[in-house]
Amino acid sequence: MQTSAPGSRKVILAGMAGNLLEWFDFAIYGFFAVTIGKLFFPGEDPVAQVIAAFGVFAVGFLMRPIGGMLLGHIGDRHGRDLAMMISVAAMAIPTFLVGILPTYATLGLAAPILLLLLRMIQGLSVGGEYTTSVIYMVEHAPAKRRGFVGSFAVLGSVGGMLLGSAVGALLADILTPEQLESWGWRLPFFMGLLLGVAGLYLRRHSGESVQPNSSETRSPLLIALRDHWRVMLRVSGLSLVNAVAFYLLFVYLVSWLQFVDGLPPAKALEINTASMLLLLPVMLASGWLSDHIGGRILLFGSSLLMAVFAWPLFWLMHSDQWIDIQLAQMCFAVLLGTFLGAQPAYIVNMIAKEVRCSATGLAYNITLGVAGGLSPMAATWLVHRTHDDLSPAFLIIAAAFISALAVASDRKPRRVLETSS
Repeated sequence: MQTSAPGSRKVILAGMAGNLLEWFDFAIYGFFAVTIGKLFFPGEDPVAQVIAAFGVFAVGFLMRPIGGMLLGHIGDRHGRDLAMMISVAAMAIPTFLVGILPTYATLGLAAPILLLLLRMIQGLSVGGEYTTSVIYMVEHAPAKRRGFVGSFAVLGSVGGMLLGSAVGALLADILTPEQLESWGWRLPFFMGLLLGVAGLYLRRHSGESVQPNSSETRSPLLIALRDHWRVMLRVSGLSLVNAVAFYLLFVYLVSWLQFVDGLPPAKALEINTASMLLLLPVMLASGWLSDHIGGRILLFGSSLLMAVFAWPLFWLMHSDQWIDIQLAQMCFAVLLGTFLGAQPAYIVNMIAKEVRCSATGLAYNITLGVAGGLSPMAATWLVHRTHDDLSPAFLIIAAAFISALAVASDRKPRRVLETSS
């Protein structure tokens, strides 16, 4: 039976809290990739250092499918709320430990190995966090507001990225480059512990849960792979454009603007922060609009437009005028924000309740783990190899076309969302 109306601010805040922490951490790691590369991966080639730093970033993402399966199983069997409590704790502690981790100069080879292990734990956490919290929020939303409530889940993710970008910009502005490289980059990681404690408190006191189906003895994941594999493939394809575009446009781009356009770090972070700020109202508007006209048309239209305009917008960003760069990234923000806002409720509504966490956790995180995690490293290598500064645009074009095809192939009528209390 359907849950009670949960315009409940507790549900929304509890759902958003973990995403805010998780993506704050991943954001600050991406934004300080150049510094981390120097401190943990010594070498003479600065490009190799950045590739190594983004390689650790990618490994964390490659753990996401495993985390999606583990926490998805817990969510389907033992409740969404328990899975979300575990995921936020598994992010907060390693985030703090990254902040106090000695560098290569102190620990030698042990430093990058420990950094890698901590990123792997965080990757497990992220794998279950986003999909479980999306499901949690949409399942509790009133029937005519699922798109809007679902957009708050991704708002938490982008809000965490935005907070990370803003903190990075602030530190780059008030500290000297030497201070930033010596100790300033560690400060945002310490904040992760505080965000984690707040997230645990909100989730423990949310008072809301969709109870699992305790009568089923088979593994929800095995049921999903056997009976729902087609829709899982569609979810993976549908998630490709945000996997590639988001991490190229709002993580990798900060490094790209420094290497390719020669912008100082503070200016690159300021441009990125302003564009991410625009994402927030666009996503909420898209979620609201999806409740009125349906998510399908928004997802298909925005992904197709992303494919058409990716190269021209990258060309505009390859400019010596910061206002051109800002305008181009804001155009990307409108297109991607429209997609991101409509996506959560649409995906949740595609998969049956009894396997929803397991199926979504695996399908979504395979795409995000592989494509999202490898995109910054692939783009760095592609620019260096081809000597074409605009080559990352082709990664976005390919991903956007595949996502548009995934939406177009989903011709079944939307089922009434099943939830239970």
